[in-house]
Amino acid sequence: MQIEKTIPVLRIFNYQKAIEFYIDWLGFKINWEHTFDENAPVYMEIERDGLVLHLSEHHGDGTPGTNVFIWCNGVEGFHEEIINKNYKYNKPGLEKTFYGSLACTVIDPFHNQITFNQKMEKSK
Repeated sequence: MQIEKTIPVLRIFNYQKAIEFYIDWLGFKINWEHTFDENAPVYMEIERDGLVLHLSEHHGDGTPGTNVFIWCNGVEGFHEEIINKNYKYNKPGLEKTFYGSLACTVIDPFHNQITFNQKMEKSK
């Protein structure tokens, strides 16, 4: 077996709030959306900088309060970008972690938590 990609599925409860958080604030783009009809829940794929997430309004798809841990680069620039947008519901900080990373944690309106981690260079 060879793994190609892992895509977390995060439960959402309000389409407009999800768009405001993930698209408008965090800067993801929508790759595609699906509903079975106009009165059905949405299932969508979003992406930013190679990170792909699925967001679902479907009962049973994911559990609110999921924690997604991501290793990446450019955390300081990402943090500055989102802080400068002045999103009133979330003001994440930058944290130096015990495991040697610089981390920025955001919590979506549905209590899902995403932590962006960048490995810090070790001091000599």
